[in-house]
Amino acid sequence: MSAASEARKPVRRAAAKAVREAAPVAAAAVRSAARYADGTPFDDVTYLEAKLILKPEPFTSVQRFRDFARYVRRVARRTDVGFTEDKTLSERPEIREIVFLDTPDFALYNNAFILRRRIAYEDGFPVGDPEIVFKFRHPDRERAAAIDVRPQIAGRFRIKFKAEALPLKDEVGGCRILFSHNCQFGLSQATDDDRTSLATLSRMLPPLTTLKRRGGEQVQLVNEGIVEEVLLHLGVLDFGKGVTAKCDIALWRTRGEHKPLVGEFAFQLKFPRSDDFRDKPRQRCAQFYTALQHEVADWLALGVTKTAMVYRLKGNPPKSHE
Repeated sequence: MSAASEARKPVRRAAAKAVREAAPVAAAAVRSAARYADGTPFDDVTYLEAKLILKPEPFTSVQRFRDFARYVRRVARRTDVGFTEDKTLSERPEIREIVFLDTPDFALYNNAFILRRRIAYEDGFPVGDPEIVFKFRHPDRERAAAIDVRPQIAGRFRIKFKAEALPLKDEVGGCRILFSHNCQFGLSQATDDDRTSLATLSRMLPPLTTLKRRGGEQVQLVNEGIVEEVLLHLGVLDFGKGVTAKCDIALWRTRGEHKPLVGEFAFQLKFPRSDDFRDKPRQRCAQFYTALQHEVADWLALGVTKTAMVYRLKGNPPKSHE
């Protein structure tokens, strides 16, 4: 075994440990007896989303997106992970518009809240119901679980509690975990007239009442930024025993100026039951994630998230819990 392989063993073990602790099958993830105010048990982590934040400069054409799939295929083969290429890989990427909303002094983000709207486009025109995502994202699992993100709306919504795996902030090959407690709903499901009023948003999203802001305050686009997301589905990763994950790659750039902000490779696993993520698939997942970091080390942008890049558009980044 080479010296480089030996040197990587500690970070591989660290990545495996982080993934193990994030998964709901781990002993630390046994469902808590804690409950929300209405008696509903705390939400449990049912997703693991692994991300690699990438430098935007390499993404100069759609072919560069497809080139990344070669690295994924190569590392998957080396770590005994199945990879089935998406049939649409040769087609055009999807385009989506994303905006973040916050107070002028970033009161939401400073308190680990994120409020986002996303619109999908087809052939240059918006399609479907704009998606609203409200989340509390924090490295402390219990603190994230304790935030009841259920919206007070008459319409439908969806709750996701995810463990998000990211590389270490200053080292390739490791893993750190953020816990993202999300609610998602279509904009049409929120019927209030003034959706930019913080008072209205606080009624619709009760955790925002903890900000204790003055009356009449409005939220606005973060740094006046509108993000254009260029997304290409790469395929499906198979970690064995029925554990699969779709993976994709994306570029975020400003709409209008097309200033590149950040890229991202990501795959997501879902756990309907706590015993669905068994030891061998979990081990393969950690090995694949670690090995891919080393394979694409020149592409990695350490210590950032996509959201953080938008909040840094005008410099002087706010306090971050990421």
